[in-house]
Amino acid sequence: MALSRKQTGVLVGGALAVAVLVAGITTVVVGNDNAEAEAETIVATATGEGTDSFNLTSQNAKDRPRLEVVDEAVDALRSSGFSPIEEGKLTIATTGGAAPLSIFASDDNTTLIGSELDFAQLIADGLDLELNPVPVSWADWPLGVSSGKYDLAVTNVTVTEERLDIFDFATYRVDLLGFYVAADSDIEKIESAEDISGLKIVVGSGTNQEEVLLRWNEELEEQGKQPAELVYYDDQAAGQLALQSGRVDATFGPNATGAFGARNTGDTKLAGVVPGGWPLTANIGATTKKGNGLIEPVALVLQEALNDGAYDEVLQRWGLEEEAVDAIEINPPGLPRK
Repeated sequence: MALSRKQTGVLVGGALAVAVLVAGITTVVVGNDNAEAEAETIVATATGEGTDSFNLTSQNAKDRPRLEVVDEAVDALRSSGFSPIEEGKLTIATTGGAAPLSIFASDDNTTLIGSELDFAQLIADGLDLELNPVPVSWADWPLGVSSGKYDLAVTNVTVTEERLDIFDFATYRVDLLGFYVAADSDIEKIESAEDISGLKIVVGSGTNQEEVLLRWNEELEEQGKQPAELVYYDDQAAGQLALQSGRVDATFGPNATGAFGARNTGDTKLAGVVPGGWPLTANIGATTKKGNGLIEPVALVLQEALNDGAYDEVLQRWGLEEEAVDAIEINPPGLPRK
């Protein structure tokens, strides 16, 4: 089921990156000839002292885009038979550990902020409910949602055929992987196997993005071309420093994280994006227990946010325009079963 879109919008990326950068200062710069300069770079990234940095304090939550009550969605909720866990509230599970998706505010370490929280706020507003976000670990949200402990999960959940067995989804973002290069790099485009030939690329071990690069390297080797050199680091901070110092050519990871870092520091730029389920398209969706009646009202609210412009505001303020969708879909086909 798809709902039409009147205007184009945008999406989000990276707080785990901030936490990792701060934590990584000591281990990364020790023994490096440029330790002082590199430490300053890490601190600037972590504290948001870039060219177009984000406000990561609790004020960010107060500045969220808001939405008027969507009467059609409220009526649909009432007729669905769904009852919130807490009367008058929408209890939403979110991980709270990956910027710019969901992180704790830097000034109180309590207030949850990020693009996922902004979307959650719009959903709650449209349903005339108070937002009640609950930080959970990634491993805990599936059981919490399926058992009814949380009404909804808004935490970067990709639609898969396996998850569709037990959850309902209303999609609001495209799951993208991003190639990022130094801001002054001569590399303008990385979108296919031929573009990575001979490059040194930072990638996480055992990730979807590593699988993409390995498959692209196979293509290059079959064509007699030089494959890319995959470079692995223990943490994201080390990879970013390698990029800025010219020891590698690019990084490849979740676009949301890369976009956050690029906008927050100005030290990197986007060179290309690849679907998270390459070669298949992957979608991110608000997630609830299957058949509980909540997903249709949620989709109606998200559709209104698309029409109203609040959707675009959320994505633009987190630098995730690349991840915008053109339609809200309920339970679209997911990534294949493994």
